[in-house]
Amino acid sequence: MACHVGVLPADLLQTICGQLGGTGAKEDGSEGGLRFLRLPHPRTGILSLFLPSVIPQEGKSSLLEVQAVSPPNKRSWFMSNEVVEDGKLLVMTPIDPAFLLIPILRTTLPASGLGNFRPPEDLIEDAASKLASSTASGGNDSGPVISSEDILALSNLECVQAAMRRVCEYKDITPEITVYRYSPERVQSYLRSKVARLSHPDVSEFSRTLTRSLAKDGLLEDGKEELLKAGRLRRACDLVSQYLPRDVYAQLLSSYDFAALDAYMKVLKEESMALAAVNMNAVEARESKDMADGKAAGNDKKRKGRGSMGVEKLKKANIKGMSQLSTFFQKK
Repeated sequence: MACHVGVLPADLLQTICGQLGGTGAKEDGSEGGLRFLRLPHPRTGILSLFLPSVIPQEGKSSLLEVQAVSPPNKRSWFMSNEVVEDGKLLVMTPIDPAFLLIPILRTTLPASGLGNFRPPEDLIEDAASKLASSTASGGNDSGPVISSEDILALSNLECVQAAMRRVCEYKDITPEITVYRYSPERVQSYLRSKVARLSHPDVSEFSRTLTRSLAKDGLLEDGKEELLKAGRLRRACDLVSQYLPRDVYAQLLSSYDFAALDAYMKVLKEESMALAAVNMNAVEARESKDMADGKAAGNDKKRKGRGSMGVEKLKKANIKGMSQLSTFFQKK
């Protein structure tokens, strides 16, 4: 079995340790919740790995995105007295299940209207069937085929059932039965609430990268409070966009007024380009002057270094035994 080095949340690590110790296995011998799922990435649509995690003691579930950090050259890990040949690092981080549901459930929208309310199992089964058939009809050259079983496995997770209420309209028929239908308006409302939370100063200031970016654009200066607020909103939208289809992100972005921020950033870009042009002109002028000075110095050296043809012949003449010219002007 291939060994890999990974970084994963502490609660999942405890669950795995419990299962390895024989305390987390189900009666049928399967490992509860620890089955990797290949699902379309919400932004690119490319099949990616996700790991559902269930903590039996607390009854909570979560979904982890699995990413591999691969070095450009061959490397290995030294773990105590063992060597792990594969040098890549697997990083497992929690992901909001709502992001995964958006591209999956939107396939259930009819050509016109919003469709009918359905139980969550039927809704996800319909989406799984359409996604699986769409990739299968593309042939082998289109890449791996989406497994309907992997998508259906989502409906059993408590965290996914809770996330469906964020992206769908729903009706409680009975305490045990709730029906849903995908709602683009509800999706946008949820995304705006997520952007509002991420753009709050108490949250955004935790990111040093975000703070440096705002400072670089001069948005942390006094008197630019409104621009700073818009800058935080824009960057929060950029963060959320990493897990959204392009059209959903474009719709989210259009719901904000960034006119003042865009105008400010345009002026900032023009000033930066003008400064770069001035610096480039100064460099070119200095290089041109250095080349001219070097050429002039070379010409002077050439002129001083070589005389006329007659002078050059006299320099080569044999003057051994000849008196110097000054001896003819001495007193006798």
